[in-house]
Parts: sequence; C-alpha cells; structure tokens
Amino acid sequence: MKKYDVLAIGELNVDLIMTGMKSMPVAGREIIAEGFNVVMGSSTAICACGISRLGLKTGFVGKTGRDSFGEVVRKGLSDYGISLENVMVDEKIETGITISLSTQKDRALITYLGSIDSLTLEDIDYSLLDETRHIHIGSFFLQSKLRPGIAKLFSEAGKRGVTTSLDAGWDETMNWNYGIFEVLGATDIFFPNETEALNITGKENTEDALNMLSEYCGTVVVKCGPKGAVAKRGSSLVQKDTYENLKPVDTTGAGDSFNAGFLYGFINGMSLEECMNYGNACGSISVTRIGGSAACATLDEVKRLIKNGTL
Repeated sequence: MKKYDVLAIGELNVDLIMTGMKSMPVAGREIIAEGFNVVMGSSTAICACGISRLGLKTGFVGKTGRDSFGEVVRKGLSDYGISLENVMVDEKIETGITISLSTQKDRALITYLGSIDSLTLEDIDYSLLDETRHIHIGSFFLQSKLRPGIAKLFSEAGKRGVTTSLDAGWDETMNWNYGIFEVLGATDIFFPNETEALNITGKENTEDALNMLSEYCGTVVVKCGPKGAVAKRGSSLVQKDTYENLKPVDTTGAGDSFNAGFLYGFINGMSLEECMNYGNACGSISVTRIGGSAACATLDEVKRLIKNGTL
C-alpha cells in the first residue's frame, strides 16, 4: 500500500474569478460582471482536488507565500483532504494570483506568478516517489524553475514503477518547447487542450497534432472545450462529446477537472473508453459551477451522469 494514489507537484495560487459578463473587456471601456469569487486556483491543485474528491489518496508538493492568499490555498487543499505535509511556506515569496474573466463561451486569464514558478527540482524529496502510485504536474510552461527538471523526475519515477501525467498550460512566450518533447518521452499521459496541442506541434489540425504527440507519449488526450475531447493510445482512438444538456456557467478549471476524472479511471485500471467517460463527466459537471476547485464533482455525480446523461 502506497501513502498516496496521486502526488500532485507544482504551482499554487489563488483565482479571482469574474463571472456573468456578456462579453470580454475591450480596451478603454468598462463592462459589468454579475459575480466574483476568490478561491484556490492552479491547474495542478484543481486537478488534485478533483482526484481527492473522487476518493483517491492525494498529496501535494508546492510552495505558497506566508500571506492571506497562501492561507486560502492551504485551506483549500486541506478542505479537500489533500496532505499538506510537503507544501512549503516561504516568507520570501508572494502567493501567485490568476484573474479569470469567464463567459459562457470562453475565458481570459491574467496571472501574477509569485509562488507559481518558485518550485524547483531540488525542493522535491525523491523518497516521495516510493510513496505514490502516480505523479501529476500541470502548467508546464508557467513553471520556469521546475520545468528543466521534470524529464529527470519523470524518468526516475518510471524506474520506480510510478506512472506520470502532464498538462501543458499556456506559453506566453510563444516558444512552445522548452524541452517538452524530452519530458513527453518519460510521460504516461499528456493532457493539452486543442490550442496548446496545435502550438506545440506546429500542426494545423487536431488529428495531426494528436498523431505527432502520440509518437512521444503513451497516451495523449486533447481537450477541445465544448467540442469534447479525443484520446489516442497506440492504435486506440476515442472521441467524446460534452453533455449538451448541462448549461455552462464558468469554464475555469474544466480541463483540470477532466484530467482528474481521466486519472481516476486510469489509476483504477479502466479502459481508455472508460477513462474518457470519467474525464468527460468531471469536466462537464465543472462548467455548471463557479470556480475551479469549488466545482469538483463527486464520484456519485460522475457515475450518475455517465449512466443517465443528466445530473
């Protein structure tokens, strides 16, 4: 028995989420949001919360500042039953924040990095690899200090029989590389969204991007927003649509919730088709609620949606 089913490693920040806008802001003009929330954010943390809520033992390795935002983050993790044993509090940094401007159709993000890119490979105790079944890292491109060490970390995890997954996140520099293909060579599951996949590969369509990425990584899942998701593992190809009867309220963290559902299936030995069902259900439930971590689905809700097509 391992201490953790999943050990999430990476960025920690809060999300300031503005909702109910009729359109995105335009320079020089003002628009009205109907609501806002300040909640724990970060791609890696939202995925970890989703995994924990589905019933898997989850730990986290990351850093926050010793500030009020850091308290929000640590409480958020704790409320979901995630171990804080390896969450470091650093007085020299400020906890990062992402402002999420969310409409029914899309979202725009503004991020102050702070603690987000403070974690390094040297902060990670390799003995933790023997205490978990799986490692997940999100926001590859945001984590400039951890990024150079991920290939080494994942390779060592593989040697110890630990599976790994990675999410890309947006690359503001538009480089779309930073050694990601080397990392994918040591990664079991890669979770880019459609835009990220096209930029990373330089391909013009999702099919070509998926095929190229699958040459490096065992399983590739491309998330396509309201169009659903498509996954490839070897010669197996699975496509899933979203649930049209679920009305989107806030898309923040939907992709991370999808990751959580997929990983739940993967860790429980399910087929690619079943993993996609769980991922699709978690992502679809997430968009009906405000906030990333606050929108995580329960296992009962997921099973009900898969079975009945409705909540």
